[in-house]
Amino acid sequence: MVEENKLPELKLDAKQAQGFLSFFKTLPYDPRAVRIFDRRDYYTSHGENATFIAMTYYHTTTALRQLGGGADGLSSVSINKNMFETIARDLLLERTDHTLELYEGSGSNWRLAKSGTPGNLGSFEDVLFANNEMQDSPVVVALIPNFRESGCTVGLSYIDLTKRIIGLAEFVDDSHFTNVESALVALGCKECLLPAETGKSSECRTLHDALTRCGVMLTERKKSEFKTRDLVQDLGRLVKGSIEPVRDLVSGFEFAPGALGALLSYAELLAGESNYGNYTIRRYNLDSYMRLDSAAMRALNVLESKTDANKNFSLFGLMNRTCTAGMGKRLLHMWLKQPLLDVNEINSRLDLVQAFVEDTALRQDLRQHLKRISDIERLMRNLEKKRAGLQHIVKLYQSSIRLPYIRSALERYDGQFSSLIKEKYLDPLESLTDDDHLNKFVALVEASVDLDQLENGEYMISPNYDPALSALKDEQESLERQIHNLHKQTANDLDLPQDKGLKLDKGTQFGHVFRITKKEEPKIRKKLTTQFIVLETRKDGVKFTNTKLKKLGDQYQKIVEEYKNCQKELVNRVIQTAATFSEVFESLAGMLSELDVLLSFADLASSCPTPYTRPDISPSDVGDIILEGSRHPCVEAQDWVNFIPNDCKLVRGKSWFQIITGPNMGGKSTFIRQVGVNILMAQVGSFVPCDKASISVRDCIFARVGAGDCQLRGVSTFMQEMLETASILKGATDKSLIIIDELGRGTSTYDGFGLAWAICEHLVQVIKAPTLFATHFHELTALADEKAESHTKHIVGVANYHVSAHIDSSNCKLTMLYKVEPGACDQSFGIHVAEFANFPKSVVALAREKAAELEDFSPNAIFSNDTAEKVGSKRKRSCDLEDMSRGAAHAHRFLKAFSDLPLETMDLKEALHQVSKLKNDLERDAANCRWLKQFF
Repeated sequence: MVEENKLPELKLDAKQAQGFLSFFKTLPYDPRAVRIFDRRDYYTSHGENATFIAMTYYHTTTALRQLGGGADGLSSVSINKNMFETIARDLLLERTDHTLELYEGSGSNWRLAKSGTPGNLGSFEDVLFANNEMQDSPVVVALIPNFRESGCTVGLSYIDLTKRIIGLAEFVDDSHFTNVESALVALGCKECLLPAETGKSSECRTLHDALTRCGVMLTERKKSEFKTRDLVQDLGRLVKGSIEPVRDLVSGFEFAPGALGALLSYAELLAGESNYGNYTIRRYNLDSYMRLDSAAMRALNVLESKTDANKNFSLFGLMNRTCTAGMGKRLLHMWLKQPLLDVNEINSRLDLVQAFVEDTALRQDLRQHLKRISDIERLMRNLEKKRAGLQHIVKLYQSSIRLPYIRSALERYDGQFSSLIKEKYLDPLESLTDDDHLNKFVALVEASVDLDQLENGEYMISPNYDPALSALKDEQESLERQIHNLHKQTANDLDLPQDKGLKLDKGTQFGHVFRITKKEEPKIRKKLTTQFIVLETRKDGVKFTNTKLKKLGDQYQKIVEEYKNCQKELVNRVIQTAATFSEVFESLAGMLSELDVLLSFADLASSCPTPYTRPDISPSDVGDIILEGSRHPCVEAQDWVNFIPNDCKLVRGKSWFQIITGPNMGGKSTFIRQVGVNILMAQVGSFVPCDKASISVRDCIFARVGAGDCQLRGVSTFMQEMLETASILKGATDKSLIIIDELGRGTSTYDGFGLAWAICEHLVQVIKAPTLFATHFHELTALADEKAESHTKHIVGVANYHVSAHIDSSNCKLTMLYKVEPGACDQSFGIHVAEFANFPKSVVALAREKAAELEDFSPNAIFSNDTAEKVGSKRKRSCDLEDMSRGAAHAHRFLKAFSDLPLETMDLKEALHQVSKLKNDLERDAANCRWLKQFF
């Protein structure tokens, strides 16, 4: 809560207030826009926005003030500079439900100075990243969904404004928009444009839901903006190189160019000449990276969330040990959303990580140098947008002079991957730093910038850089000498000690003046009045001048102005020259951020208490997934955890589909997630928290974990679960990895079990993807029974595992062992877990009683293998197969005899007598048959 007195005061007189109110009424209604007005010393916001800001950021409505009186009154809130930055960061970087507008002006005369959205930060970048690193580069996407009977074809286009990339894609999608979702996740999209009329149909509601799941802001634009007229011509201006390849690329798409047309006008790329010739255009291929949907990103905790208790809660937080300012973080963000599929590319990253893991001195040395590297990508954008000053040039210079150190550190490496390091880093560094490239830039800065002044925090052009500047500097110094001599001479004339008695001041009001204390003034009053001009008399003394000093002072002021203007011109010239190095710096930024992330992986692998290992990677159609001694990287990084490692062996034809049973809190969820996280880390190119790992590349990870309700959208927990499972059944292939936790819990036990069984069977027989299926339906373990035959198909490749727990027979206390072991779990531990949670003893006792009763009725036909016979099994009252078939034969005879009775010709008394006789016979048979007994 911000105290009332810390709020800036809303200072407007009646006339100003009236003028502002009349202007405010003219603004068009936009429910998404948060409008803030810059009043120089502070900011204000009004109307609904004021209430929103008061409640969201001040957490109280007492921050509101009324502007104007009566019916025209407008609720208002004042905002200081720090709070304005907080609001801007929250709206544009964290939330995705508002846009931000900043107005400048006064009275009734205001203009829109800046506007930004989560996808297009626009002119707010300076505010957002003045004191914070830019962790993620926002991407805006435009979509054109085209619904046909055969399905939906989606035209997609995107713009990454930081990296200056334009992309186009076109693909067929299913009714859940799984492809759109994985594209939005991979691109890190923050905002999506759709044609306005598409929101009406039910298909589009599903598309809107996909956007909501990915945390993407939906912006509707007029259909007429999604046009392709002059598109190739416009792209010709923006894209480097000739226009022919651009024309060929665009002509290969049917709908994507329309989406790109809308994007270009929305992002106003053609309005800024600094964009011309700086963009690259590419075809975006959905299959070039592992696909992850929003459910998998959440289940595997890939990216940071506001609710994380510490940075190690998310994979990004744990793996982010980057050293460069911002660039490394952004690349890591991108890599985690785009894991690789190509075995050679993955191994190339792993080779480099291994080189840095094995050579500790090299790793530490390089990381020290990278800490001195600025955010080159953002500095270059500022240069190109003409928003840069000399300090940006100096930062680029300071980064450039670290390169020889980085190069010599890499040259000292002589391990098994030296040829790869030479190809990846040393050769490019050599060509980038030669005399035609960065050495030329370094020489330019050293010649033009006064580097000695940097210690005083001043960024100046060196006077020796330009003859005119040098002449002005000489003249300035000559005048300074003359003024000094005049000071000395005047002190002698007045018989006052120089500096102590007669001071020389330089101020904005009078320029150069003499000053004496009031105490000295009577001594020289006579000379003062005759030879000098007294300017002012104040407590701190008397200020005076004479014609000589005034003349020299005026000359000095004029020279200083000329010097400043000359500096300004030269600074612009230096900035323009520096901007010509943009391609060199772009390549350098890409290379250094990659080096930074790989060093970060190596640092993580080496510095964990139990080191990580290098995984063996095989193509997706061969090999198994074997993780020995695997751990969950984020869980083991928590201070309070002593992690117990587990093996996971997904072997084709044997244990490709694993059903995992066991008590709540026993570690099922952690185990199945850690397998997903390990595979994701391996395909990003990192070592993994295992003793030994071999991984067959997965093209997609599907996760159905945890019950996230969406009641706000009218979607129940169970419905959400079914929707997520439907997208798995539609989107998964035998090259995917599927993780399912607790399926079918939100409906009746039999319905839920039926669904779970059918889904398992479909995954095993049709999709054939490696799957980890954690469940409390112990009956499902029958799928793995050698004798289990479903319909006529024999099921192969299913294995049972369970997380073990120990029950102390003397006091019924439950201890979790967190070990995953082969075989099905033969007990439910729900009541023990309730005891853990300190349920009242009477409730626990009643629960045991009821559970025992229900187990007497349990339909055990499904559970036909010998695990049922184990002592302590919850099915200890069930019967063996022989007993069951004997009982079934008796029951069959009883039913046959009953159906043969001619009931329509018998009277009631006779009919009852016959039925009673049949029942007695059956009861006699049941004496030797436990299975039959349960029906009496």
